[in-house]
Amino acid sequence: MQSWPDALAAGRVPWTVYLLRCCDGTLYTGITNDLPQRLESHRRGKASAYTRARRPVVLAYQEVASDRGSALKREAAIRRLSRAEKVALCIAGT
Repeated sequence: MQSWPDALAAGRVPWTVYLLRCCDGTLYTGITNDLPQRLESHRRGKASAYTRARRPVVLAYQEVASDRGSALKREAAIRRLSRAEKVALCIAGT
C-alpha cells in the first residue's frame, strides 16, 4: 500500500481504508477518498449512525489503496477479521 503523500505526489486522490476506535471500545471500519474531512464528519456525528452513537472516535489505523475497488475489497477483508486481529492490525500500523 502507498502512503498519502506518495499518492498525492503522483497526482492521484488516494482512497483510504481506516479503522476508528469508538468511545465504547468498538472498532468501525470504513473507506474514503478524503480522510481528514471524513474524520471530521465522524467527530461531528454526521458520517454514520454507528459512530454518531459512540463518540468521540479516534483514528486507530489507516492504509492507502490504489483505487476505490481495492479499498472496498480491503475494507471487506478487514471486516471479516476477528476483533483480536483488528486490534493487532492497529498496533502493527502505529
